[in-house]
Amino acid sequence: MGAPPIVGEGLSTWTPGRGLTVAPEPVADGPLLVADSWLVRAGRVRGYDRHRERFLRACAECGGPGPRRLVEFWQDVTAVLPRTGDWFPRVELAAGSMELRLRLRHAPPLGAEVRLWSVGQRDRRVAPRRKGPDLDVLSRVRERAVGEGAQEGVLVDPSGVVLESATASVLWWEEDTLCLPPSRLPVLPGVTVGLVRERAVRSGIVVADRERTLAELDGREVWTVNALHGLRPVTSWIGEPMTAGPAVRAPKWREWLERLPEPLPNR
Repeated sequence: MGAPPIVGEGLSTWTPGRGLTVAPEPVADGPLLVADSWLVRAGRVRGYDRHRERFLRACAECGGPGPRRLVEFWQDVTAVLPRTGDWFPRVELAAGSMELRLRLRHAPPLGAEVRLWSVGQRDRRVAPRRKGPDLDVLSRVRERAVGEGAQEGVLVDPSGVVLESATASVLWWEEDTLCLPPSRLPVLPGVTVGLVRERAVRSGIVVADRERTLAELDGREVWTVNALHGLRPVTSWIGEPMTAGPAVRAPKWREWLERLPEPLPNR
């Protein structure tokens, strides 16, 4: 088998039998049916198979290409992902054309902690359990939070119950219990939060689904977790008067997450 085609930073489109080719001209950012992204550092990824399964499952749920084409697309994506440097690639299924794409992006600076906007934002997503259709909505939530001096905004349901942040799952501790919003609520099935929850169960830590408002997180150790930054403890709340609880557990959990990335499959 010959070497995979060279795919540079930017957008590449996929054609069965031909693989990925760099888009000859900028493609307008239109609606996406599905998207998924993960951090690649020196050719290593955390939960790569889980991202694959989530993307393939989401494509199937919205009538995307068949399983064989999706598997071929994923194989071609894996072959061209860089094995050096820090990257934050995104795979996409475009609405309308049902075109499969790879958007290869350098990873932004990573953070070890986070400032959250303590003013809950109404959840205006149309497909909260599928990443892709609401990226613009979530981007606006985050932009509003940044404008207030925070780094992330928190989505809440009509009764004020915490759902997740614009780009991450939200977890918190109540004494020795690790808590997160119930899965029956409109939350994205996060890959990283799944890894954290499974490790807690294996370690004998009680994990509970609980409905809490932002005010009820006052003084608690709160985390945001996602594929890019891993686990970030909340070190300050911006807006409503709230106190960030001491991040006493976060360092060991961050260290554990940092050990999870595995080498990408061979080309």
